[in-house]
Amino acid sequence: MGIYKRGRVWWVDYFDQSRERIQESSRSTNRRDAESLLNIRKSEILRGVFRRPVKIAFGEFGKRYMEHAKVNKRSWLRDEQMLKHLEQFFGSERQLTEITSADIEGYKMHRKASVSGSTVNREMALFKRMFNLAIEWDLYLGLNPFRKVKFFREFNTGLRVLSLEDEEKLLRNAAPYLQDLIRFALNTGLRVGEIFSLCWNNVDLEKNILNVFAPKTQKIRAVPINADTRKVLEYWALGKRNEVVFYNPETGKPFVDLKAGFKLACEKSGITGVTWHTLRHTFASRLVDRGVDIVTVKELLGHSSITVTMRYTHTNLDSKRAAVEKLLHNECDKSVTVCTKMQHTKGPTVTNRVVTLNAARI
Repeated sequence: MGIYKRGRVWWVDYFDQSRERIQESSRSTNRRDAESLLNIRKSEILRGVFRRPVKIAFGEFGKRYMEHAKVNKRSWLRDEQMLKHLEQFFGSERQLTEITSADIEGYKMHRKASVSGSTVNREMALFKRMFNLAIEWDLYLGLNPFRKVKFFREFNTGLRVLSLEDEEKLLRNAAPYLQDLIRFALNTGLRVGEIFSLCWNNVDLEKNILNVFAPKTQKIRAVPINADTRKVLEYWALGKRNEVVFYNPETGKPFVDLKAGFKLACEKSGITGVTWHTLRHTFASRLVDRGVDIVTVKELLGHSSITVTMRYTHTNLDSKRAAVEKLLHNECDKSVTVCTKMQHTKGPTVTNRVVTLNAARI
């Protein structure tokens, strides 16, 4: 048994219970990680619980993951789209055990050149989940390489919200089917993946309720249907083709992405800094502006923590201004104003100040 270096990566060399020689990568450039791995393998062999490393290509594991996702996730179409970017970079023939933390850092930099940090984070979150499943399914031994990878920081300040004027421009320049989806998003606050995966069995037009499954929280939440939402649903019910509520008019299949059509509508409208998720922000901000309590907003959005919802409270500026203006009617503030003025007069006596302040109170 021993440790050796191949390129920049440290490897371990040992014999299993059957005296078969095994050479395994520590997937690390740190010798201590290799030493730790070798000690773990020695312990497993002595206890009789050692499992021989399984070799599986990234492309093959990607297929297994998608089979799992289609059964367990309603947003699997989005996963399928992100997986294509991962496979394009890492290669379908590359062994899962050969992918290191350094490789993942390379992917981060590669993707960041063309997409936002939040998009890269979503793709890395998928890959991290895939590694965890590989470990659970005994297809990957050792620690998840993502333990040493840091995600990009995401700042939630300064959320873009559509004004009524922007909304009107956007609807006027969007394709008919896109107009319906925009109205639906603005009146329900659903995530784009929740809209794409919404099925007719989740729609209760008698009770005016949408039963929405949120993959993020693994919970079902009830979202009331208002008049505008109902009009959209009734129209799409007339052209119903399958169990999915919204579908591509050209193919009849569920939507996977609307970025191109939405971007074109924004360009025609002359609107900048707006994405599909802006519609969700707008829904929440309008509720807060109309005095809806933050707990109700949290439940409608399907947030797991109210801390996430609190970021929308900054948008209610009119109410905040009105609250601050009320302080001007406070009698004590009038007294302070008089005192300030008196300080600028020449030679005021203490008696004069008291009389002036009492007069102000009267």
